[in-house]
Amino acid sequence: MDVIDTSLRTASGSREKLNPKHGFDEEQGLTVAQARTMQEYYDNIDKKDPRSAVAIPKVDDQEISRFGTMILAIISMILVVVTLPFSLCYCVKVVQEYERAVIFRLGRLKQGGASGPGLFFILPCIDKYSCVDLRTVSYEVPPQEMLSRDSVTVSVDAVCFYKVSNPLAAVCNVGAYMHSTNLLVATSLRNVLGTKTLAEILSEREMICHLMENILDEATRPWGVKVERVEIKDVRVPVQLQRAMAAEAEAAREARAKVVAAEGEQKAS
Repeated sequence: MDVIDTSLRTASGSREKLNPKHGFDEEQGLTVAQARTMQEYYDNIDKKDPRSAVAIPKVDDQEISRFGTMILAIISMILVVVTLPFSLCYCVKVVQEYERAVIFRLGRLKQGGASGPGLFFILPCIDKYSCVDLRTVSYEVPPQEMLSRDSVTVSVDAVCFYKVSNPLAAVCNVGAYMHSTNLLVATSLRNVLGTKTLAEILSEREMICHLMENILDEATRPWGVKVERVEIKDVRVPVQLQRAMAAEAEAAREARAKVVAAEGEQKAS
């Protein structure tokens, strides 16, 4: 009976075992027939598709959904006609010039994009809508206490102006776009100012505002939100640090005054 040799002879004459394959132990010295049978068994398991054992009929989900939506829409229209004129109070809606209505019919976004401004019509029981305000919103960031790069504790106030540029994305891509944007503004303010020194925060406000505006606009673009402007209102430092900075500035002015006086006396002599 032939036996599989599961080792290789190296140049030094020693024998090296092959790595186990498919989970069976080659050290047992399986026969050729047994090894071939086991190999075919594991190959069949790897190639086997569990779904092929069950005959699943091909069904077009979109066709079923479209047909069901049509049936329910017809029933809803009949209900509107039967209950006229009272049904008009529910079916006819109005949005302002600065608003848009995002309509969902049986959970799916209605084709045609957002409705408005003016009148639009919805069907009872199958349509739901959400109004989105397109006006610019101002958000005043609460005072954020943070540690600057030179280990100085500062408290910064800022204000952010943003608006909705894409109503569909603002409704479908994020749960609450205003709350999410407000949190992102506060977090970005702390992250950006944490990489700056106190002198840079005080002298480079405009550059910091432009940097924050670009960061926020890139992050909120998938939400359909456009960040228009970010401004730093106030930077407050501890009182002791203010006194130290004032004393340092006073000493610098006195030193410059003495230098100017000494240069004047030297020129006069």
